[in-house]
Amino acid sequence: MAIDKWEIVIGCEIHTQLLTKTKAFCACENRYAGMPNTRVCPVCLGLPGAMPRISKGYVELGAVAGHALNCNIARFTKFDRKHYFYPDLSKGYQITQYDIPLCTDGHVDLPMHKLPEEQQLGGKRCCTKNFKNEDCIIENGKYKRIRVERIHLEEDVGKSLHLQGSHSYIDYNRCGVPLIEIVTKPDMSSPEEAALFMETVQEILRYVKVTNGNLEEGNMRCDANINLNVWEDGKLYHTPISEIKNLNSFQKIKDACTYEAQRQLKEFQEDRQEFNPGFKVTMGWDDENGKTVIQRTKNSFVDYRFVVEPDIKPFTVSDELIQRAKDKVGELPEAKRVRLQKEYGLSDFDVETLTQTRDLAIWFEKAAENAKDVKKVANWILAELLAVLNEKKQTITDVAITPQHITELVNAIADKKISNAQGKTVFAKMMETNKLPSQIIKEDGMETVSDTGAIEAIVEQVVSANPKAVADFKSGKTNVVGWLMGQVMKASGGKVNPKVATELISKKLSSM
Repeated sequence: MAIDKWEIVIGCEIHTQLLTKTKAFCACENRYAGMPNTRVCPVCLGLPGAMPRISKGYVELGAVAGHALNCNIARFTKFDRKHYFYPDLSKGYQITQYDIPLCTDGHVDLPMHKLPEEQQLGGKRCCTKNFKNEDCIIENGKYKRIRVERIHLEEDVGKSLHLQGSHSYIDYNRCGVPLIEIVTKPDMSSPEEAALFMETVQEILRYVKVTNGNLEEGNMRCDANINLNVWEDGKLYHTPISEIKNLNSFQKIKDACTYEAQRQLKEFQEDRQEFNPGFKVTMGWDDENGKTVIQRTKNSFVDYRFVVEPDIKPFTVSDELIQRAKDKVGELPEAKRVRLQKEYGLSDFDVETLTQTRDLAIWFEKAAENAKDVKKVANWILAELLAVLNEKKQTITDVAITPQHITELVNAIADKKISNAQGKTVFAKMMETNKLPSQIIKEDGMETVSDTGAIEAIVEQVVSANPKAVADFKSGKTNVVGWLMGQVMKASGGKVNPKVATELISKKLSSM
């Protein structure tokens, strides 16, 4: 039999640590790294008799994430126990949510223009699944809607440390750290889409200050569920699902899913297996050798023996908490980019960079509010201010100057009070002293002379002192206008308005 065609089907489960001050069910500090096993207590270690208590901030941040990903927030929910045995899970079960998650039925719109051109939708339907989704395509294929099935609350587990030699150690500092797990429908159809989904979610959740989202620290990690639809002689087959665990970089998501798709296709051709919805193979990604490796098999929830968490009562989520969470979301990055392009005519690069963080986007908009040239505001922030911050390894929240500094600088140049070259000097001084541009210009006597009479007097003086330049101009050498302009600038200490001076020089020479 011959394979007619095949396609990849991917769903993601993203685990994200939340930015609470304490752990999910105890008062231990929620902080990355540090001396192993120093931020633990009987509750997060699961010692006999210890009683967990829910952190209100934990639930609220979960609701913020739910609103940011367009979910419905449950008014009533509960916690459950998920049983499994692993060295980093000291109590033999994880407190999580099973059948009544905090958030359900959301979606994320992927900006498909960020993918290689051949993978963009071009107005086609976003997926081939057999479900009715009228919102699959948005704006003629510019976005692809990925459905979020649920976001549930759970606690993180400890960390296994495999050091040199034959010993492994466990650091339980991470035990009990508050997590959300974001579970999607299988709506992604390429490894690149899966990576873009995680990148988009990371950006959104950072924007609403739910998580640091540092992949290298394990703040955010992805389990990719992948299988294939294969058409052979007109008949559709589905390969078994593989769950590739703990992918902590966008590149690893792409590489692991790409390899696993090829592995499953080869397996289908050599040893066909029927798809079983309750069965999946857990895989790990061997980055060094560039391949997936089997870790274990499991039969869905049966393996986990879910039961209601007996030490935490089911609880009601108040309308006040839900509204407070909604208010914290505000305008999300992609919507902000679209608006900034529409309002200010900025380029794709400008808006992508200016909206990298909410703090930077707000800073820019404050600077643009009273500016006479918003494009110049963007240029000064992107080319000058961010260069300084990058060199110092700082962010916009660390900078001492205010948006007013950039507004005044741009307006001073627009009003011809100073030249662009003088603007560089003013910028350097305001970064050093935190003084406003208006103060620096006044103190240093930098304000450009635009008075025609004053400039005309300087032009008369320079032209009279350079008869050879006048003769060269009369013989057709028009480039002497630029040379004379340089002499005028020198004579005025660089203060004359260059445009006015150039016009007066040309007028003077033409009349001679």
